[in-house]
Amino acid sequence: MFSNVTKINDFFITGFPELLPEYHSLVSTLLFLLYLVIAVGNIFILVFVIWEKRLHKPSYLIFCHLALTDLMFGTLTLPKILSKYWFNDSVISFYSCFAQMYFVHFLGAAHSFILMVMALDRFTAICAPLRYTSLFTNAVASVLCGLSWLVPASWMVFVVLDALSLPFCNSNIIVQCYCDHLSIINLGCENVRQSTVYGFIGAMVSLLLPLAFIILSYFVIIVTVLRISSSEGRLRTLSTCTPQLLITGLYYLPRCFVYLANFLGFTFGVSVRIAVIVLYSLLPAAVNPVIYCFKTKEIKENLKRKFLTTKKTITTKMGSIMPTDK
Repeated sequence: MFSNVTKINDFFITGFPELLPEYHSLVSTLLFLLYLVIAVGNIFILVFVIWEKRLHKPSYLIFCHLALTDLMFGTLTLPKILSKYWFNDSVISFYSCFAQMYFVHFLGAAHSFILMVMALDRFTAICAPLRYTSLFTNAVASVLCGLSWLVPASWMVFVVLDALSLPFCNSNIIVQCYCDHLSIINLGCENVRQSTVYGFIGAMVSLLLPLAFIILSYFVIIVTVLRISSSEGRLRTLSTCTPQLLITGLYYLPRCFVYLANFLGFTFGVSVRIAVIVLYSLLPAAVNPVIYCFKTKEIKENLKRKFLTTKKTITTKMGSIMPTDK
């Protein structure tokens, strides 16, 4: 038994603990701008795809699910850290912290599984093009994306309940910009190893399983593309995967780099480590809508069509109200 077990009612979020006070305004402003970009960009994608009937196709439905996870993650994490630097409010209640932890890991896992669905979509489109429209329908994409939300939502409940069962010793300071599993269980007194193992297994399943499938899918896609006789055909086929490859790379490469650096024994300062985690968690959410718009042919063409139609309408209206010379 631990004599110094304490009842914790609140946690304190440190944000970037080594950040000098004179930089608080700059960093918080940048984070606020980042949130604005995430919110505006992803809401735009959701509304535009829903509004445009031409885009009601599996690939764009998957983009909507990814945009929703990005929007939710940014909304879940950034307002609290902004309140710390703007209003000196670092306090988050005990159960609110665990709720935030649940959604942080649930959304990360859901995003990872949706990326796997996206890879399956491209695999089917390129390796079985004649059967693609019958195999990968909107209904199939919706069911697979729904499962990508449901599966992690279920198992994250057990991870959170396990963390909730830990006794906590004295410290209630979370050295992070938001509540996550590792930061919380490190404050526990006992059974921390068991909780660490559960969290590690959950992370490996939610990250490595989809990643393995994605790598295998794109390997087969590349082999299939190389069998196309004309170089023009190869480039045209491969270009249909460009947005998906960029989005997947933005999500996985920074994470793999951090994990590999830790495995090889490279250490980062606390603030640097937190900054890297914040960047690889939130920056893709800001960049992804740009990729959807400028690297996806149909979205780009629909945007161009809307712009030209709006411009023509404005020109016509301006011409009708201009006075005519007599």
